[in-house]
Amino acid sequence: MSYYPLNSIPDYYSLDHLLTDEHKLIRQSVRDWVESFVMPQIDEAAQHHKDIPNLMKELGSIGALGPYIPEEYGGAGLDQISYGIIMQELERGDSAVRSAASVQSSLVMFPIYEYGSEEQKRKYLPQLATGDIIGAFGLTEPNHGSDPGSMETHFEDKGDHYLLNGAKMWITNAPLCDIAVVWAKNENGVVHGLIVERGMEGFTTPETHNKWSLRASKTGELVFDNVKVPKENLLPNISGLKGPLSCLNSARYGISWGVIGAAIDCYCTALQYTKERKQFGKPIASFQLQQKKLAEFLTEITKAQLLCWQLGNLKNTHTASPAQISMAKRNNVKMAIDIARESRQMLGGMGIMGDFSIMRHAANLESVITYEGTHDIHLLITGLDITGINAFS
Repeated sequence: MSYYPLNSIPDYYSLDHLLTDEHKLIRQSVRDWVESFVMPQIDEAAQHHKDIPNLMKELGSIGALGPYIPEEYGGAGLDQISYGIIMQELERGDSAVRSAASVQSSLVMFPIYEYGSEEQKRKYLPQLATGDIIGAFGLTEPNHGSDPGSMETHFEDKGDHYLLNGAKMWITNAPLCDIAVVWAKNENGVVHGLIVERGMEGFTTPETHNKWSLRASKTGELVFDNVKVPKENLLPNISGLKGPLSCLNSARYGISWGVIGAAIDCYCTALQYTKERKQFGKPIASFQLQQKKLAEFLTEITKAQLLCWQLGNLKNTHTASPAQISMAKRNNVKMAIDIARESRQMLGGMGIMGDFSIMRHAANLESVITYEGTHDIHLLITGLDITGINAFS
């Protein structure tokens, strides 16, 4: 259970008045699940570097996988604000839990729904929505992170199949995945997406060990050694980098909401602790420096909530630009990691203990500030948008 009462979760600008009854019901449902399923076991999972058993099926059971996918393909047909709220509640529990849902939803189900054939949609999406199969997303490579256009993974047309070679790195769910949406270049250097299935000869997924971050999540590589991929597994309705970048935009949007949850958990923990912890004969919450920190935390959380609310409205009308999404991802992750670091100090030595969530959030957010576009890359995306000058080349 959380260290603080759930009725203390902040809504300083009465954002609840802007939510529908459905939004609030979804939030409460996911919040209850996080309290009953995630909180009792997340510290042990992180401490021992193991994933939570049956996590994906549990996420599927509460409708957290591909919630905006239409019902005919197994999703819940919800709007983008609902998706954001779900990500926020999941990451209040742990970034690894939100990452699992985010990858499955935005990086696997989204491209199959947007760019797949009708056969692909009906074959994969319902099983992904329930968590009966687990997906991974293959874009980042050992030598190419922020520059995906230089990817080396490639495939050749062999008549009745494609022959895929290369490797992807830092892939969430790789060791567990049943399928992977992999982005690779054809003989002409054009990027395409292929669905690679577990069991295809030459496809291996070695696990990445010794992580200090996202320890309750499985990370690994996707390695392709002359893998024969059936031609019907190519995503037919997209070519070029627009495909994977559109997936990243969906994931970044979810992250911008999710990290608010991590920040809220740190803020609420710090607030509760400082009201209970006494030094010099009174609660440390009575000291000016502590109040300054708490007031700044709440201010930044409130700004992030409002940013995401409007971004959600833009997403619902399909008018959110990649640069707007980058701004929210960059701002909100920085907000969350700053609050996690400062909250840890407010708890003193107790801040490093597994009894409290703050150090775990701080370590996790070191990954979140890097993946789906680094902090600096998102700054340059905004710079390009406002100046029209490309600083990447």
